Amino acid sequence: MKIYAFDSNIISAILKGNEVIISRYEQVAGQGAEFIIPPIVFYEIQRGLLAKNMLKRLKNFEEFCQYIEIGEFNIQVWLKAAEIYATLSKQGKPIGANFDGDVFIAAYCVINGYVLVTNNKNHFERIEGLQFENWNFV
Repeated sequence: MKIYAFDSNIISAILKGNEVIISRYEQVAGQGAEFIIPPIVFYEIQRGLLAKNMLKRLKNFEEFCQYIEIGEFNIQVWLKAAEIYATLSKQGKPIGANFDGDVFIAAYCVINGYVLVTNNKNHFERIEGLQFENWNFV
C-alpha cells in the first residue's frame, strides 16, 4: 500500500478547493492509500495562514489535519537531508538559496518510503531515491 506525503502546494490547493487535486485525493483514498503531512509542511502551512491572518482557512486546515497524520522527524531524516543538500551542492544543483524546507521534505519521504505529492517537479526531480507524483497533470 502506498503512503502519500503532501507538499505545501498540494495542501494549499486542497484548502482553496482545487477540484483536480481533491478529485485525485478522493480517487487515491478510495483505492486504500494512506496520507501523511511531513512536519515541515505542517509548519509551512500553519505559519503562512497565521501570517496572513487567514483564520477560516486555518480552521479548515486544522480540520483536515484531524484526518491525516502529522509526521515527525528523526535523526535519520536529518542525516538524509544533510546528505541530499551536500550532494546537490557538489553537483552545482542546489535547490535554491532558501529552500531547505524542500530538502527536509524530500529526506522525510525518502527515509520513510513515502510518495511525495507535489507540483514542484523542478526542485524534486533531481533528488535520488525520491518518488513523487504531480497530481496537477494526472
